[in-house]
Amino acid sequence: MEIISISIDEETLENLNKTQEKLGFKSRSKLLRATIDSLLNEYSALDALSGHCDVVFTITFDQHAGTGFGKIMNDFEGIIRTEIHQHHAQTCLRIIIVCGDSKNVRDFFIALKNQKGIKSVNYSIL
Repeated sequence: MEIISISIDEETLENLNKTQEKLGFKSRSKLLRATIDSLLNEYSALDALSGHCDVVFTITFDQHAGTGFGKIMNDFEGIIRTEIHQHHAQTCLRIIIVCGDSKNVRDFFIALKNQKGIKSVNYSIL
């Protein structure tokens, strides 16, 4: 098994340690491996798509985070069909239905996952 090192801020490390304890992982390494496996599995479902697809995305982010979410929305306006925006306890919730070529849908997912300030990105393939 390869050993890698990562840099994370103090708050993230504190949350990681709490999550490790709550979920019963014996080490941070095991928790991080499970998290990485989850992300890889999540992406592989989108990666397997070909041709036209319809996908519902649920995105959450801190309403004061100042994310580049608006730019992403503009960049992918060609595949966005429906958007619902809701505020709750300082968190923005966006539900976005996209319809288009699978490559564009994957690119949308990647843009969201890479955007600082976004807390979660979940999807369902229709």
